[in-house]
Amino acid sequence: MNRRLELHELLCEALGSRQVYFQPPTNVSMRYPAIVYSRDDIRNNFADNDVYLQHYMYQVIVIDKDPDSAIVQKVSLLPKCKFDRHYVADNLNHDVFTIYY
Repeated sequence: MNRRLELHELLCEALGSRQVYFQPPTNVSMRYPAIVYSRDDIRNNFADNDVYLQHYMYQVIVIDKDPDSAIVQKVSLLPKCKFDRHYVADNLNHDVFTIYY
């Protein structure tokens, strides 16, 4: 299975629903709570001038009306996940993480 699709399923489990969106277009109407994620970086490890290992980094945003959302803790416990920042926009709490997967 594609690693991104594995991450998608992992995020759906953490959220407890299918309201997980990969790089959604602006015309998509989201329901909350939700998780939005996108590819942010690809880190290559080299040997003999060739790439022998790649690490994909994703930005994961938990969006919820509840400032003390339990979803934030579930996502923060995922392997190779790091909390980045929190902000409020449109009366919704956004908790931003980076995750290597």
